[in-house]
Amino acid sequence: MVSVEVVTVTRQNSNQDDAYEVVVVGGGAAGLSAALVLGRSRRRVLVVDAGEPRNAPAAHMQGYLSRDGMPPAEFLAEGRGELARYGVAIVRDRVTEVARDGAGAFTLSLADGTPVHARRVIVATGLVDELPGLPGLAERWGHDVLHCPYCHGWEVRDEAFGVLASEPFSSHQALLVTQWSKDVTLFLHTVRELPDADWERLAAAGVSVVEGEVAGLEVEDDRLTGVRLADGRVVARSVLFAAARPVPRSGLLAALGADTKDTPYGPYPAIDETGRTSVPGVWAVGNAASAMEQVINAASMGYRAGLTINAELLMEDIDATAHRRRAGAFTAQAEAAVSRAVTGERTHGLPV
Repeated sequence: MVSVEVVTVTRQNSNQDDAYEVVVVGGGAAGLSAALVLGRSRRRVLVVDAGEPRNAPAAHMQGYLSRDGMPPAEFLAEGRGELARYGVAIVRDRVTEVARDGAGAFTLSLADGTPVHARRVIVATGLVDELPGLPGLAERWGHDVLHCPYCHGWEVRDEAFGVLASEPFSSHQALLVTQWSKDVTLFLHTVRELPDADWERLAAAGVSVVEGEVAGLEVEDDRLTGVRLADGRVVARSVLFAAARPVPRSGLLAALGADTKDTPYGPYPAIDETGRTSVPGVWAVGNAASAMEQVINAASMGYRAGLTINAELLMEDIDATAHRRRAGAFTAQAEAAVSRAVTGERTHGLPV
């Protein structure tokens, strides 16, 4: 388990230790990226991290420019260090509930009983990979049982690949991995039929097809050596690709009544291009919003959400100040605050 540094933040604008402008639920690439943008925008931000990253089983992450091959735990640790420079608070805990507070903001309950308050909420809780129920598969997950050739294909190139079919779409996965090895075997397992076009493509790509249900894996010296069928046959393989069912951790969004959309992987939150959900003031980013987002894409989603939220809060505060001026409630104290803002001394947070 990766340790999470707890950062204590004191801001001039905060009248409550538990009042934040933005609370980010989840400390993976998406959540940390959003928090970085907001911290650099001088916002008071809290990241609540349960410490359950999706890619924890993987020794390295690939495809992230300038960070290719970096261990995921090291990547997150560096991200937390960057946030500390901008006063972003990070706590190891879990958000159990998010509720509107009646004033357009939110109260979040932490597992340890602590309430925190926020004007905006970013849900970056990721997803859980539900693996096929095959003996020994979970123990090899992220090592020599893999799911994404873009994440791991280069590292196992030219080895003997197996692909475990769990649905007709698995034939596409078998075709895809031929880019990294020409020794590919598709195990039909529980899939009984494939479209004729799939059979034609598999043959053209040189993919061998083995019918019959898979019973387990053969492992020697902590290395996958073969796939064992229910009839006792063992097919030598050193890598097995298997499709997991990605299930978003969307309980908080569901409790808030957020709209969902149907995807090939089941229902996911309905969001716009910035991650905004149907619940005003709530964003969803990273794998909490999409099954297909790899680390670099998840970070990009968090970045866009952070930009959008900062601009929205800024305009909201300016409009509130303008409204009070029109209403004649502009006091000398408030006038002084506006003057400080013009000269770069603005206090950041709720409008004065």
